[in-house]
Amino acid sequence: MKKKALCLLLACAMTFSLAACGGKGGETSAPAEDRTETEAPAEAGDDTEAPAASGGAVFKVGGIGPTTGGAAVYGMAVQRGAEIAVEEINAAGGINGVQIEFQFQDDEHDPEKSVNAYNTLKDWGMQLLVGSVTSNPCIAVGEKTHEDNLFQLTPSGTAVKCVQYDNAFRMCFSDPNQGLESAKYIGENKLASKVAVIYDSSDPYSAGIYEAFRAEAENQDFEIVTEAKDGAFDASNKTDFSVQVSAAKNAGAELLYMPFYYTEASLVLKECKKQSYAPVFFGVDGMDGILSVENFDTSLAEDLMYMAPFVANSDDEQVKSFVTKYQEQFNEVPNQFAADAYDCIYVLKAAMEEAGVTPDMDASAICDAMKTAMTGITFDGITGKGISWEASGEPNKAPLIVQIKGGEGVAL
Repeated sequence: MKKKALCLLLACAMTFSLAACGGKGGETSAPAEDRTETEAPAEAGDDTEAPAASGGAVFKVGGIGPTTGGAAVYGMAVQRGAEIAVEEINAAGGINGVQIEFQFQDDEHDPEKSVNAYNTLKDWGMQLLVGSVTSNPCIAVGEKTHEDNLFQLTPSGTAVKCVQYDNAFRMCFSDPNQGLESAKYIGENKLASKVAVIYDSSDPYSAGIYEAFRAEAENQDFEIVTEAKDGAFDASNKTDFSVQVSAAKNAGAELLYMPFYYTEASLVLKECKKQSYAPVFFGVDGMDGILSVENFDTSLAEDLMYMAPFVANSDDEQVKSFVTKYQEQFNEVPNQFAADAYDCIYVLKAAMEEAGVTPDMDASAICDAMKTAMTGITFDGITGKGISWEASGEPNKAPLIVQIKGGEGVAL
């Protein structure tokens, strides 16, 4: 979904969440070159079994996310990105000589089903978790991993509560920082003097970004010209945006800020066209995927800007290698969710090697070791270079601003 483009590197490094403690430093990165030919990963809910290490010992890593339903694009991307990394690591000898066995469960972007998926993986013998993919399910699963003291690394759960416990970490940007940096970028680059916001008041992801954006807007040279009630929608009403668009248009907003997912964003863009309203459109990482919406006129997203940690047509050799493999296996360009998941698996490897964990350790003992190891590593991946983690669990990494041009987008 990406091409040439006006897309701008934010110099601000963001602090994000994943939960850590101190440890000695080691620098690591995912490989840039193909190590082996890979087969297409298993379907959602199946496990990708690696050849066992000597004695049959393996590290059991679980994954949770939506592979069916409205958010399936995210979950499928995470599953696929993680499985490519698992295949590479196993082909290169595993983690300290031990292979990874990976199983991914569908949660349909539903908190209750995410907990059910967690229990299934726990019964399977999961020792570490990559997930969940979306914020509400991630928060629900986080309660369970906390109770069990099981290490959790979410690729894309951005809500603050996704990493409220010391066993939980994240690879992605946090909601408050997305809102903060969005407001700073709009203000510092003078994109508009009047801004309207549409947001999902029922979603911690969207509401959290909105609150941080509104707070930082007080420090910037633009005005939010719509009241919160004018732009709010919720889970029961996310198909008709005529009222919100009309409010933004009538308020004279030159920029429309949309801190929510691409499915709803595609409907907002359609409504803007219907009302002959053409502001600057600015979104967040949930926009990644908008060009893949079925029956969507992608020309409506032309010039849309959004925050992201990854662009597929980067000149970076690690990115090129990953994109090539992903396209060969799935005949599509990977999005940032796939990239975050790919990096997650390599981060697990780096921290597990730093901690010296062994497959005979139970999940709780591994978790305790990982809490310390996470702040001792520095990671070079496809979603950022020199990434490190705070004791709070938030990663330090720099975001990008991407603008869609000609049906694709690139970052500098």
